[in-house]
Amino acid sequence: MLWLGTGAASGETFALPDSLVIAIKGMAHDAAFGALGGSLSPAGVVVLLGHIDSNMKLAPCQKIEPYLHAGAPVLGRSHIGLRCVQGDKAWQVSLPVTIQWWAASLVASTTLPAGTVLEARHLVVRDVDIAARAGRIMDDVASVMGRTLTQRLLAGEALRENDLKPRHCFNAGDKVQILAAGPGYSVSSEGQALGPGLEGQTARARTEGGRIVTGIAARERRIELTP
Repeated sequence: MLWLGTGAASGETFALPDSLVIAIKGMAHDAAFGALGGSLSPAGVVVLLGHIDSNMKLAPCQKIEPYLHAGAPVLGRSHIGLRCVQGDKAWQVSLPVTIQWWAASLVASTTLPAGTVLEARHLVVRDVDIAARAGRIMDDVASVMGRTLTQRLLAGEALRENDLKPRHCFNAGDKVQILAAGPGYSVSSEGQALGPGLEGQTARARTEGGRIVTGIAARERRIELTP
């Protein structure tokens, strides 16, 4: 099928053949699923095509191949290359694409100001485009109850981990449980925190034997050591 660019003799503007549209969407879909296939459903990936700048002058082409740009994002705003492989003059252009990933998430039931201490009434579960904003989405109500928002959340906006103030797990001098686990083993001991512990952040403690260890602060006065 002949595809004409702006400036062709016929005066036609850009018109992507249906077969090329299908190929572009399939390529973007497969790239997203291939990179994140362990954590998403193929049905949740939606590919939206943008438009090539109509001011560009492209020669007529009988065959166009889509290709992935190295390092281009597989989710959110990205682009896919198009190159003419059969025509009077070879050319390459980039086509803007938006690759959405839809999945269930906790969203604000109403606009919530920064500083809100979350309760069940503040949140509902809806499908959202995870790729629309950076940050891990939250999908478990129990895990966010009592957490404090660090910024305003608009009604219908997905709650993400970076919207929440880290939990305060312990203070300097508190007794903490130190957990070390790995393939085939799990060891627990007690120690004393050498500084305050914020959930998910690095913390240090002194063991009963006097050794200083570093791990990740967890809830209930606990430090988890990584192998």
